[in-house]
Amino acid sequence: MMRLKYLLPVLCLSLLAGCSPREKTAAAPAPVGPVHTKGAEPIRIAYGEEVKLTDYLVPGKTTVFDFTSPYCPPCRAYEEPLHALHQQRADVAIVKVDINRPGLHQIDWQSPVAQQYGMDSIPHFKIFGPDGKLVAEDTVSPGPARQLVNQWLGEMH
Repeated sequence: MMRLKYLLPVLCLSLLAGCSPREKTAAAPAPVGPVHTKGAEPIRIAYGEEVKLTDYLVPGKTTVFDFTSPYCPPCRAYEEPLHALHQQRADVAIVKVDINRPGLHQIDWQSPVAQQYGMDSIPHFKIFGPDGKLVAEDTVSPGPARQLVNQWLGEMH
């Protein structure tokens, strides 16, 4: 009985404060998707498999998706300049979308990701603004996205 005498005020205070013996927790909001940050190096994704580009957007940064293949000489020519752009521009993140499936030693035009995005020419760029909206993409070669990338590369020291 003596213990109940002390327990009753504690329970009343708990109820008044909004607590209960069985604490109710609000459901956590459903995640919107993976949130990526800009690392020191551009990331490489896909490896021939389908990919949802918006899962790799870097919030608050202009994200450049570079569709590429290790067997494409013009793509290889962009490797170092894009790496430098990624490192020198804090507002730009480069994401390399490798259209080649492992083990194939030529440009993999039949890969799921190449088919998904209708690739018929690479390098191919898609640029999303800091707000996650598509700003430019290459629908012809060279397209407006490649022209913007080339402009940025020309402005680097």
